[in-house]
Amino acid sequence: MRRDLDVNDVLLDPVRHNSWATRRLVAFCRDLGLAQERLTIAGVGTFGGILATLNHVIRSDASYLHALLGRHPAWLEDDGDTDLEGLAKWAAETEKLWEELLAKPIDVHRVIVVDGGANEVRTGIFLAQALNHANHHRAQVCAILTGLGVQPPDIQAWEYAWATGRLWVRTGK
Repeated sequence: MRRDLDVNDVLLDPVRHNSWATRRLVAFCRDLGLAQERLTIAGVGTFGGILATLNHVIRSDASYLHALLGRHPAWLEDDGDTDLEGLAKWAAETEKLWEELLAKPIDVHRVIVVDGGANEVRTGIFLAQALNHANHHRAQVCAILTGLGVQPPDIQAWEYAWATGRLWVRTGK
C-alpha cells in the first residue's frame, strides 16, 4: 500500500546523499595524505585546487542553509579557509543543519531573496541549486584527483544507496 509522501520525505535521499558524498570525499582526501602543494593544484576548468574547492562546497552549503533556516555555523562568518581536518568538522556541522531543515515542513513555494537582493527564487529551485552546486564541484575534485593519478572514491547516488541499505540485491527473481 502506498502512503502519501510530503516534500521532506522526497528530499531525504538527495539531501543525505549530498552530505554523505561531501563527507566521503573530504575523508578520502584527508586519508590520502597529499602534500599541501598537491592540494592546491587546480585542474583545467575547475574552481580551484582540492582544498579550495572543498572549502567552497561546504561554505556554500552553509550559506544555502542560512537562507533556508535563518541561521548558520559560526565559522561561516570567518573569511579564512580551513584544512581537511577542519573541513571534516564543518561538513559534519553542515549535515546536522540539513537534517534540521528536513525535520520541519519545507514550503517549496516560499520566496528567497538572492544575489544581494537583486533576485528572488522559490525554495524548491534554491534546494535544487544547492544540490547541483555541490555535485558539480565534487566532480571537479574527482577530476583533479584523477589528474594526479589517484582513483577517486565513488560518490554517486548509487554508491550512497549501497552504503546506506537503500539499494540491495533482488531476491526471489
